Amino acid sequence: MTREEKQVVINDLTAKLTESSIVYLTDISGLDAQSTSDLRRECFKANVKLEVVKNTLLSIAMANSDKDFEELPSVLKGSSAIMLSEVGNAPAKIIKKFRKTSEKPVLKGAYVEAAVYIGDDQLDSLVSIKSKEEVIGDIIGLLQSPIKNVVSGLQSGGAKLSGILKTLSEK
Repeated sequence: MTREEKQVVINDLTAKLTESSIVYLTDISGLDAQSTSDLRRECFKANVKLEVVKNTLLSIAMANSDKDFEELPSVLKGSSAIMLSEVGNAPAKIIKKFRKTSEKPVLKGAYVEAAVYIGDDQLDSLVSIKSKEEVIGDIIGLLQSPIKNVVSGLQSGGAKLSGILKTLSEK
């Protein structure tokens, strides 16, 4: 690869890192062709971009990016693949699902909304991260809860009142 080609790749990676607020680093080495194809298919379904990258080029792109990846470049050893997503827990769910049948991919680290996670032991905490839509749904549910209680109280109170009036009118 010439210097110009490397610079093009670095610029492309830097742009992708700048645009995305969710970046997962994984090790998918050792997967056979069928498993790799299945993983790519799962990523495509979940709107996650999977790309195998060279560690040195990714490290330079991280340094060029406007984000603070803290010690995330330190996990760039061996074979690396980058997973970019718009939903914080989507790549973690794909990895966890895939790990039921295979020991790869292995999570090296993740950058999720300015928080850095290092190591495969962080996978469970990354799966439990709620997406923006899930948090908004929870908030709306909490806001609707008191209104539902008032409405149901008024409705049940009206039924009691009409029952009392009916009983009194029958006497």
